[in-house]
Amino acid sequence: MKLDRVADILFTERLKNNIAEWLDRLLREGNSGRLETENRSKASSQKMKTIFFKMHPAIDLSGFTLHQLRLIQLIVKKHFKDLVFVSVTNEASCQQHLIVYTESRSDQDLLLREVKDCIRKESEMKIKGAIGFRQVIDLLSSEKKLIVGHNSFLDVAHVYRKFIGPLPSTAKNFVAAVQKYFPFIIDTKVMLNTNSVLETLLKRSSRNTSLSKAFALLCPQIASVEKPSGSDDKYLVKVEVQVDDKRSQNWNSGAKHEAGYDAFMTGCVFAQACSYLCVDFNCHPPSSSWPHNEKLQGYVNHLYLSWINGDIIDLRSGNCKPELTSSRNWKNRCAQILYQNMVVLWGFPSKLKASEIRECFSKAFGSTSVSMIYYLDKTAVFIQFSKEELVSEFLVLKKTLERSNDPISVIHPLSKVLEGGQTCAGNYEAYKSICSSSISKVFFADQADAVGIQWKTQSLGPVPEDEMVPNKNKVLPDSPYQTENVEEVLSNGNNYRDELDSFFPAQAAQLRSR
Repeated sequence: MKLDRVADILFTERLKNNIAEWLDRLLREGNSGRLETENRSKASSQKMKTIFFKMHPAIDLSGFTLHQLRLIQLIVKKHFKDLVFVSVTNEASCQQHLIVYTESRSDQDLLLREVKDCIRKESEMKIKGAIGFRQVIDLLSSEKKLIVGHNSFLDVAHVYRKFIGPLPSTAKNFVAAVQKYFPFIIDTKVMLNTNSVLETLLKRSSRNTSLSKAFALLCPQIASVEKPSGSDDKYLVKVEVQVDDKRSQNWNSGAKHEAGYDAFMTGCVFAQACSYLCVDFNCHPPSSSWPHNEKLQGYVNHLYLSWINGDIIDLRSGNCKPELTSSRNWKNRCAQILYQNMVVLWGFPSKLKASEIRECFSKAFGSTSVSMIYYLDKTAVFIQFSKEELVSEFLVLKKTLERSNDPISVIHPLSKVLEGGQTCAGNYEAYKSICSSSISKVFFADQADAVGIQWKTQSLGPVPEDEMVPNKNKVLPDSPYQTENVEEVLSNGNNYRDELDSFFPAQAAQLRSR
């Protein structure tokens, strides 16, 4: 380091003299109290204080800039063979810079090795501290604990990516990697949808297996303060909860989507489901026998790869299979797509959820006006009305509201959907016309723009009678949301979970077969 500045030259000369004086006194008078007193009085203005570091006399350098410390390091290295400059972390976890006296070359080498070992240990402690939750993941993995989740494929993917490594490119490679770390996983949503006993309990909620609904139905004694009437005590699981003051308010109010409370609900649903399946908690300690319990074997390592398609993936083999249960067959029988009753909607505010869109249409046309809502992708939705004439009524009403600026159009229930002035709509024939172009885009809104759509509301010719009933034999490529690429599923996960309103997997397959 070349000294070009006058200030640097003066600083190095002054510090060199001060260090030389300190070393002379040290060699002349030893480690006496007189040395420390003199040094404090003469060198206090230079921010230097005598201390002991690992049984060696040393100068504690405080208050110097990084540039000045670099100059001091050069001074010590060039002019003082008995001294060594070191930087360590003190007890207050602050950086401490020292000039340490050593009696010989071997003594200096030993000191530097000790300092290096201390720095390495400090770094390891920092790394361990930064790892945090990874230690929990490692512990769960090493103990081969049973992991319980609810609709947890994306949760497992997030944990893998954050704490284990990059996600494999395909679902099959991913599940093979997951098995190495978590050999036993149970998904309560799979349990609720594939067991006839639990399905019977869910009948009165229209087989809604969302976590909050399942918790409220299966665990009413926990979800509510009052004990449910007519409940059979022998099946009700008692749960004791300890919550700190900071979380008690959210906990008592039942904070859905708060991580701790969601985990609590999942555990309660699993425990209650096991109770209804007559799995004895006392006879099967969780630490050893749970994953091998014969009554749970049908659910271990089975996760929904796609809830819309009803595909379940076996983590042990990587094979996918459709969910063949009474509830799924019931959905297939009752689900009917009527293309003449459908409109495609795009360009609406992206913040709108399927439930909010349904609410807007229900207020405008009646509570039973909408049969189902299905997100085509993140930019467009299909809306099927209960009556064919509602399609034209909606398209006419949309044009009217967009042309007028009166107060009625502002407070109209559909104003939420039409907000921003970019919302476009058309009947199913308009949708087919846009998709029939040789231009192909991933998202429907981009497809419409690329085709050069000039209208915002359109109703093309009627749907032919032979197309009134969906053709299940034709197959078109899946939409972007049906990919098996784990990264893509994970990146779309937040929207994907909320996109399905009342569209069942069989119906989604019918639409794609068009």
